[in-house]
Amino acid sequence: MDVSEELTDEQVLQTIEQVVMAYAREHYVPLSERYRLKEEIFHGIRGLDILEELLADDEVTEIMINGYRTVFYEKRGELFLWEKQFASEERLLDVIQKMAAGANRVVNESSPIADTRLPDGSRVNIVLPPVALDGPAVTIRKFSKVPYTMERLVEMGALSEEARVYLEKAVRERRNLFISGGTGSGKTTFLNALSAYIPETERVITIEDAAELQIRTVPNLIRMEVRNASTEGCSAVSVRDLIKAALRMRPSRIIVGEVRGAEALDMLQAMNTGHEGSLSTGHANSAQDMLSRLETMVLQGNDIPLYAVRKQIASAIDVFVQLSRRGDGSRGVVQICENNGLQDGEVMLYPVFEAKKAEDGKTTLYRIGESKFRNEALIETTEGKDKE
Repeated sequence: MDVSEELTDEQVLQTIEQVVMAYAREHYVPLSERYRLKEEIFHGIRGLDILEELLADDEVTEIMINGYRTVFYEKRGELFLWEKQFASEERLLDVIQKMAAGANRVVNESSPIADTRLPDGSRVNIVLPPVALDGPAVTIRKFSKVPYTMERLVEMGALSEEARVYLEKAVRERRNLFISGGTGSGKTTFLNALSAYIPETERVITIEDAAELQIRTVPNLIRMEVRNASTEGCSAVSVRDLIKAALRMRPSRIIVGEVRGAEALDMLQAMNTGHEGSLSTGHANSAQDMLSRLETMVLQGNDIPLYAVRKQIASAIDVFVQLSRRGDGSRGVVQICENNGLQDGEVMLYPVFEAKKAEDGKTTLYRIGESKFRNEALIETTEGKDKE
């Protein structure tokens, strides 16, 4: 190929086909094998090499690369070792640089850890040697090509219809929601689905470490992403910087993709200063643990008394939604709690929905308490139906 000029995908495919056909004239190559060769060579030049096959499979939800010889993937909640491997570590490094460059990220020996994304929004984490001892490690969290909706999550058993109605009204009535859960529990997917209930007339600003949210129902949308310090001297732009900037942009709501550190204080203050209906996520094993983590994150970079931190949390977040990966590999809501305010100096949570195992062995979300927002019609009661 003439690499001195920019070639289209069609021109690259034509060149590959000519080479494969020339080879097939001298050696017997079945038609199916010719097609496979053309596809693999093209993916090696223009795509992400052997990863393209896994990325094209809608049932694959996660891809894990442990060095160039070992690739695992998750399908229907189970992990499998793939029979294919990269030709060499250099080939894998080429693919890694493509992924990083696609989102203007830099990853090398001096900056061996990077978070980036693929064009379809899939999340990518990269760790290079010398930090990764056994070769480059890459984890790709795929996003579904068909966006998840809350109705679809109900059909999948991730939450109940009554809980969906509760959360829809919570979003429409501008309650501040915080979604917590462990790694891979589906927090970003759930946040995406929940955002569909935001009225089209509002102005929304999203803030993320690596842009993953795919909000399609809000026309007045501003998306912002952090920037790491570069070797060329560009200064870093943190989540805290972006939240402060967002407050000057007249947002109706602010959505912080995930809080990991001292920016938790800025998020709480945004919720407390006229930006009701804001949403965010964080890592925790339970809603109660998320309270403790929020306190710790705020205290990490801010000299504030613990009581003042708890008071901020008590007045900022209305509802906590806890997600979890279940034993069968499925993901879903396991608890929805309302903030019950400060009692004896501690933030108290009041559970409204909780997941329990039904007689058929399936995990189902049940309403176990009355909402304190009941007078504001946050929950549609079924009393009338029960009487009928």
